[in-house]
Amino acid sequence: MSKVFSLPEAIRRYVPDGASVCLGTALECLIPFAAAHEVIRQGRRDLTLIGPISDVCFDQLIAAGCVRRVVAAWVGNVQYGTGYGFRRAVEAGVPRPLEVEDHSNLTIALGLEAAGLGVPYLPTRSLLGSDILARSPRLRAAPCPFTGEPLVLVPALVPDVAILHVQRADPDGTGQAWGPTGVTAAAGKASRAVIVVCEELVEPAVVRDDPNRTLVPGFRVDAVVHLPWGAHPSPVQGQYNRDHAIYAEYHRRTASAEGARAWLDEWVRDVPDHAGYLAKLGPARLAGLRPRASRLAAPVDYGS
Repeated sequence: MSKVFSLPEAIRRYVPDGASVCLGTALECLIPFAAAHEVIRQGRRDLTLIGPISDVCFDQLIAAGCVRRVVAAWVGNVQYGTGYGFRRAVEAGVPRPLEVEDHSNLTIALGLEAAGLGVPYLPTRSLLGSDILARSPRLRAAPCPFTGEPLVLVPALVPDVAILHVQRADPDGTGQAWGPTGVTAAAGKASRAVIVVCEELVEPAVVRDDPNRTLVPGFRVDAVVHLPWGAHPSPVQGQYNRDHAIYAEYHRRTASAEGARAWLDEWVRDVPDHAGYLAKLGPARLAGLRPRASRLAAPVDYGS
């Protein structure tokens, strides 16, 4: 069976109500905004979001009422600080109450890595003496069985689905990315299902020709979605730069719950699909986000 799906079909199949969803795994770039918007359009509820720094992607899903719980290191607007949707949900239960499990970027990475390795936890000295331990009971301080020194045990994080954005993938799902990749590889190993969203869909020979760029092997992937500009407004190395204006507008307009609803209506709910979103942005705006110069890497000889 083909693994290549449209975005709406991939979300319908692999992101049910109540699912735990890992996304934003490359931190400030390669954020699958188009997939998050489709989750909102399909009206998913009671999701658990897992990730390190999600920029406003988590904030949009929270403001849309899709989220019951967040397991993250930080939620907000990287360019402007606070995420108003997240704050309203935590402080006032608007549009619904939100549970939060605090982590650092490192412990999110360790939790996903533990799941990928099939072990119940991984230890670290990080967070010793911090108040994150007091707020996150699943993170436990315990003595090392060999030295007796204090450690923090980070339990495995096993998302129901990871949504990973990459520069290119083949129809089997093998996904390749370059530039900052964060915990994308760990998330691909840790999750029960994986959706890969790619800027380019290429023949398998292309990914075999440069195997060291592979972050997620095809046998771990359930769905492949070919969706150029699917990470906008976040950047994709070599494809397009960050759309700073979107973040500024989102920050300005979502300071109130009414403003957040209006923004989501305009940019997500009243837009039929990703093609409609791109049409609303317009070709001139998209062209302005393209890289100003090409910077090709040196060729690599893998030999034979």
